[in-house]
Amino acid sequence: MNSDAWYAVPGKDNDVVLSSRVRFARNLANFPFPARLRASDSERIQAIVFDAFNHFEDSESYQAISVQQLDAVGKEILVERGVLDASRDGKYSGVVMRSDGKVSCTVNDVDHVRISSFSTGLDFDAALSAGRYVDASLQKSVQFAASYDFGYLTSSLFDAGSGMKLSVRLHLPSLSLLGKIGSAGESLSKKGFTFTATYGLGAKGSSLGSFYQVSSLNSLSGSEFDQVASLTAAIQQLTEQERLARKQCMESAQTQVRNQVYRSLALCKYSKLLELREAISLISGVQFGLDTKLLSGVDDSVVHALLYRMQDGHLEFVLKNGDFHFEEDIAQNMQQKKERLRALIVQEAFEAISVTGE
Repeated sequence: MNSDAWYAVPGKDNDVVLSSRVRFARNLANFPFPARLRASDSERIQAIVFDAFNHFEDSESYQAISVQQLDAVGKEILVERGVLDASRDGKYSGVVMRSDGKVSCTVNDVDHVRISSFSTGLDFDAALSAGRYVDASLQKSVQFAASYDFGYLTSSLFDAGSGMKLSVRLHLPSLSLLGKIGSAGESLSKKGFTFTATYGLGAKGSSLGSFYQVSSLNSLSGSEFDQVASLTAAIQQLTEQERLARKQCMESAQTQVRNQVYRSLALCKYSKLLELREAISLISGVQFGLDTKLLSGVDDSVVHALLYRMQDGHLEFVLKNGDFHFEEDIAQNMQQKKERLRALIVQEAFEAISVTGE
């Protein structure tokens, strides 16, 4: 949708780490937690938080809106970008977005306030700095609930303390191919992190497209610095494991790798219709080819941006605001128009790709 979107920018360790996110959970003092809020309290909290953003030094960079005022496509886009939770009804919820989409703040969700900051690659420093700025700026106008013994008070005990949750999205095709994902997940679990499939399960119970998310489990133990250092070390280790597995794949399973990569590229280049789950799997295959030097001509950031650009909500927005002339047999079918547009977007992104590993 937007070439200036945060996810279209190159980042550190981008061959493995797609993005990093820092989230702060906060609740206003002297108000019940969201689960016990009355409608009048919810409306007052939203007004207080929205007004606080108006007092930021860079207030013109933020836009606040009630979730109820968003249309279905707008909500879906924010869900796809990890800003809103699809399972929440949002009756009294609001959201504040920075103009570049890199920082967002939900109001009256699981907690009164949840500040999220994103960065590409493995870069908690940038995400943490942006999130802290919003947190500190809000606290000039708003008093958050906290105690000396428990730190910030939150709806979930796991979020108390610093109120900070960290997460990273990764692409791990080599570890998946070698059957080492299970042991990698167990190792992370022992260190106190969760390891989940980003886009749901694919074939044989594996993660669709070998995309995974690693998150901190709780924010009670240690300082913000300790929590960031702990997850960063774990991700750096996992990144090196994926790179080592990549070399092993090219030594012991080269034909299988080539087959996956070349089939993925062919389907991306010549498909007329692409269903979302299929496209995620194919993009993974093309990224695998770039990682193993079997393919060249496209930056990792272009591939990663596709994972957002080709989502249903993003496509519906483009269709709604653009002028397209589809083939007659699909022109009246919204689902097929989305699949056709998805195929066209993928083909445009991969136009410069060439096979280099023959």
